[in-house]
Amino acid sequence: MSEKQKMLSGEIYDACNPELLVELNHVKVLCQQYNNLLPTDFKARNLMLRQMLGKADTDTFINQPFYCDYGSHIRVGRRFFANFCFTVLDEAFVTIGDDCFVGPNVSIYTACHSTDPMERNTRREWAKPVTIGDNVWIGGSVTILPGVTIGNNCTIGAGSVVVSDIPDNSIAVGNPAKVIRKID
Repeated sequence: MSEKQKMLSGEIYDACNPELLVELNHVKVLCQQYNNLLPTDFKARNLMLRQMLGKADTDTFINQPFYCDYGSHIRVGRRFFANFCFTVLDEAFVTIGDDCFVGPNVSIYTACHSTDPMERNTRREWAKPVTIGDNVWIGGSVTILPGVTIGNNCTIGAGSVVVSDIPDNSIAVGNPAKVIRKID
Protein backbone atom coordinates (compact mmCIF):
# COMPACT_ATOMS: atom_id res chain seq x y z
CA MET A 1 0.00 0.00 0.00
CA SER A 2 1.40 3.42 -0.94
CA GLU A 3 1.82 6.17 1.65
CA LYS A 4 -1.00 8.09 -0.05
CA GLN A 5 -3.30 5.07 0.15
CA LYS A 6 -2.44 4.72 3.84
CA MET A 7 -3.14 8.42 4.37
CA LEU A 8 -6.55 8.28 2.68
CA SER A 9 -7.55 5.11 4.53
CA GLY A 10 -6.77 6.58 7.97
CA GLU A 11 -3.68 4.48 8.60
CA ILE A 12 -0.38 5.80 9.92
CA TYR A 13 1.75 7.08 7.05
CA ASP A 14 5.03 8.89 6.45
CA ALA A 15 4.16 12.60 5.99
CA CYS A 16 7.64 13.19 4.52
CA ASN A 17 7.20 10.65 1.75
CA PRO A 18 8.80 12.13 -1.39
CA GLU A 19 5.74 11.45 -3.59
CA LEU A 20 3.45 13.18 -1.09
CA LEU A 21 5.83 16.14 -0.84
CA VAL A 22 5.82 16.56 -4.62
CA GLU A 23 2.01 16.67 -4.59
CA LEU A 24 1.92 19.06 -1.62
CA ASN A 25 4.37 21.44 -3.27
CA HIS A 26 2.49 21.34 -6.56
CA VAL A 27 -0.72 22.37 -4.80
CA LYS A 28 1.12 25.14 -2.90
CA VAL A 29 2.07 26.59 -6.29
CA LEU A 30 -1.56 26.31 -7.47
CA CYS A 31 -2.78 28.05 -4.29
CA GLN A 32 -0.27 30.84 -4.84
CA GLN A 33 -1.43 31.23 -8.45
CA TYR A 34 -5.07 31.25 -7.36
CA ASN A 35 -4.41 33.81 -4.65
CA ASN A 36 -2.63 36.06 -7.17
CA LEU A 37 -5.50 36.10 -9.67
CA LEU A 38 -7.37 39.37 -9.92
CA PRO A 39 -10.24 39.25 -7.43
CA THR A 40 -12.57 40.45 -10.20
CA ASP A 41 -11.62 37.62 -12.59
CA PHE A 42 -14.43 35.36 -11.38
CA LYS A 43 -14.26 33.04 -14.38
CA ALA A 44 -10.54 32.29 -14.01
CA ARG A 45 -10.89 31.89 -10.25
CA ASN A 46 -13.76 29.42 -10.58
CA LEU A 47 -12.00 27.46 -13.32
CA MET A 48 -8.89 27.13 -11.18
CA LEU A 49 -10.94 25.99 -8.16
CA ARG A 50 -12.61 23.32 -10.27
CA GLN A 51 -9.16 22.12 -11.33
CA MET A 52 -7.76 22.11 -7.77
CA LEU A 53 -10.67 20.68 -5.81
CA GLY A 54 -11.95 17.12 -5.96
CA LYS A 55 -15.49 18.40 -6.60
CA ALA A 56 -16.78 21.91 -7.28
CA ASP A 57 -19.21 23.56 -9.68
CA THR A 58 -19.60 26.80 -11.60
CA ASP A 59 -21.08 28.48 -8.51
CA THR A 60 -18.21 27.58 -6.18
CA PHE A 61 -16.75 30.78 -4.74
CA ILE A 62 -13.79 31.05 -2.38
CA ASN A 63 -12.41 34.48 -1.53
CA GLN A 64 -8.67 34.86 -1.70
CA PRO A 65 -6.48 33.91 0.03
CA PHE A 66 -7.27 30.20 0.13
CA TYR A 67 -4.93 27.50 1.37
CA CYS A 68 -5.07 23.71 1.22
CA ASP A 69 -2.71 20.74 1.30
CA TYR A 70 -3.92 18.52 -1.55
CA GLY A 71 -7.10 20.14 -2.88
CA SER A 72 -8.21 16.97 -4.61
CA HIS A 73 -9.54 15.60 -1.31
CA ILE A 74 -11.93 18.56 -0.91
CA ARG A 75 -15.43 18.06 -2.29
CA VAL A 76 -17.91 20.93 -2.10
CA GLY A 77 -21.58 20.92 -3.05
CA ARG A 78 -23.61 23.37 -5.08
CA ARG A 79 -23.44 27.08 -4.36
CA PHE A 80 -20.53 26.77 -1.91
CA PHE A 81 -19.14 30.05 -0.54
CA ALA A 82 -16.07 30.58 1.65
CA ASN A 83 -14.74 33.92 2.79
CA PHE A 84 -11.13 35.13 3.17
CA CYS A 85 -8.39 32.91 4.65
CA PHE A 86 -10.16 29.55 4.28
CA THR A 87 -7.60 26.87 5.22
CA VAL A 88 -8.15 23.13 4.67
CA LEU A 89 -5.59 20.50 5.64
CA ASP A 90 -7.09 17.76 3.50
CA GLU A 91 -4.96 14.72 4.22
CA ALA A 92 -8.30 12.89 4.45
CA PHE A 93 -11.46 13.72 2.53
CA VAL A 94 -13.33 16.90 3.42
CA THR A 95 -16.89 16.70 2.11
CA ILE A 96 -19.13 19.76 2.28
CA GLY A 97 -22.77 19.76 1.19
CA ASP A 98 -24.91 22.14 -0.86
CA ASP A 99 -25.59 25.75 0.10
CA CYS A 100 -22.88 26.01 2.72
CA PHE A 101 -21.40 29.33 3.82
CA VAL A 102 -18.02 29.61 5.52
CA GLY A 103 -16.94 32.79 7.31
CA PRO A 104 -13.46 34.33 7.25
CA ASN A 105 -10.47 32.63 8.89
CA VAL A 106 -12.10 29.19 9.09
CA SER A 107 -9.79 26.17 9.34
CA ILE A 108 -10.63 22.52 8.73
CA TYR A 109 -8.04 19.98 9.83
CA THR A 110 -7.90 16.28 9.01
CA ALA A 111 -4.27 15.58 9.97
CA CYS A 112 -3.62 13.91 13.33
CA HIS A 113 -0.33 13.83 15.23
CA SER A 114 0.86 11.88 18.23
CA THR A 115 0.98 13.65 21.58
CA ASP A 116 4.19 11.73 22.32
CA PRO A 117 7.07 14.02 21.21
CA MET A 118 9.39 11.17 20.19
CA GLU A 119 6.70 9.57 18.05
CA ARG A 120 5.61 12.93 16.62
CA ASN A 121 9.19 13.71 15.57
CA THR A 122 9.20 10.66 13.27
CA ARG A 123 6.80 12.66 11.00
CA ARG A 124 4.42 9.74 10.96
CA GLU A 125 0.78 10.79 11.21
CA TRP A 126 -2.73 9.72 10.28
CA ALA A 127 -5.84 11.52 9.06
CA LYS A 128 -9.58 11.47 9.73
CA PRO A 129 -12.20 12.80 7.30
CA VAL A 130 -14.46 15.78 7.98
CA THR A 131 -18.05 15.86 6.71
CA ILE A 132 -20.33 18.90 6.67
CA GLY A 133 -23.97 18.56 5.60
CA ASP A 134 -26.23 20.78 3.49
CA ASN A 135 -27.35 24.29 4.47
CA VAL A 136 -24.61 24.86 7.03
CA TRP A 137 -23.25 28.24 8.11
CA ILE A 138 -19.83 28.23 9.75
CA GLY A 139 -19.05 31.53 11.45
CA GLY A 140 -15.75 33.37 11.29
CA SER A 141 -12.63 31.96 12.91
CA VAL A 142 -14.13 28.51 13.50
CA THR A 143 -11.77 25.53 13.75
CA ILE A 144 -13.05 22.07 12.81
CA LEU A 145 -10.91 19.17 14.04
CA PRO A 146 -10.26 15.75 12.43
CA GLY A 147 -13.05 13.19 12.27
CA VAL A 148 -15.91 15.64 12.88
CA THR A 149 -19.31 15.42 11.17
CA ILE A 150 -21.56 18.48 11.17
CA GLY A 151 -25.15 17.63 10.22
CA ASN A 152 -27.57 19.38 7.87
CA ASN A 153 -29.06 22.81 8.64
CA CYS A 154 -26.52 23.72 11.31
CA THR A 155 -24.98 27.00 12.40
CA ILE A 156 -21.58 27.02 14.08
CA GLY A 157 -20.99 30.25 16.00
CA ALA A 158 -17.96 32.44 15.34
CA GLY A 159 -14.80 31.43 17.16
CA SER A 160 -16.01 27.92 17.98
CA VAL A 161 -13.73 24.89 18.05
CA VAL A 162 -15.63 21.84 16.81
CA VAL A 163 -14.13 18.74 18.43
CA SER A 164 -17.07 16.33 18.15
CA ASP A 165 -20.05 15.66 15.91
CA ILE A 166 -22.89 18.19 15.71
CA PRO A 167 -26.35 16.71 14.93
CA ASP A 168 -28.71 17.99 12.22
CA ASN A 169 -30.69 21.19 12.87
CA SER A 170 -28.40 22.51 15.62
CA ILE A 171 -26.79 25.77 16.63
CA ALA A 172 -23.44 25.10 18.30
CA VAL A 173 -21.01 27.56 19.87
CA GLY A 174 -17.97 27.65 22.11
CA ASN A 175 -14.69 25.92 22.80
CA PRO A 176 -15.39 23.08 22.65
CA ALA A 177 -18.49 23.70 20.52
CA LYS A 178 -21.69 22.58 22.22
CA VAL A 179 -25.25 22.56 20.90
CA ILE A 180 -27.13 25.46 22.51
CA ARG A 181 -30.34 25.19 20.53
CA LYS A 182 -32.12 22.92 18.09
CA ILE A 183 -33.79 24.38 14.99
CA ASP A 184 -37.38 23.24 14.28
